Amino acid sequence: MLPLDLPYAPVNDGRRDRFNNQTPLTRALTRGVCRLFADRGYGPVTEFRLPNGRRVDIMALSSGGEFSVVEVKSSVADFRSDAKWPEYLPYCDHFYFAVPDHFPVDILPEDCGVIVADSFAAVIEREAPERSLNATRRRHQLQRFALTASERLQRLSDPRS
Repeated sequence: MLPLDLPYAPVNDGRRDRFNNQTPLTRALTRGVCRLFADRGYGPVTEFRLPNGRRVDIMALSSGGEFSVVEVKSSVADFRSDAKWPEYLPYCDHFYFAVPDHFPVDILPEDCGVIVADSFAAVIEREAPERSLNATRRRHQLQRFALTASERLQRLSDPRS
């Protein structure tokens, strides 16, 4: 018999998840952002690996085939210590930072969208400017996105996978 309620991540000491290195606040923000995108008709996938080897916090696919990338930042130190987010830009039509409500959003780059989130919901404070995703890259990424989502769904129904 399969469990009906599988946890998002294994429970540990409450500090960091050993599998995806996320703090509880980061997991909470991620959940709120995924709810926002799902409510807008997007299909969000967390921890999506890009062809360049980087892994984005959230990749969301719209019904029109547009990709949004969301980088979750739980603190100013988290934002300042991360220099890899510009490497995500060639893989999306829209790029956002998601932050908690006490985050000083004025330190975030002007040419990126801003989402303020908690564990229950999120709101777009600043829309992300549209970027041009290469058509060939879009097609390959769409295939990888579908396979990634399918593999994860299969693991939920068959833990052996």
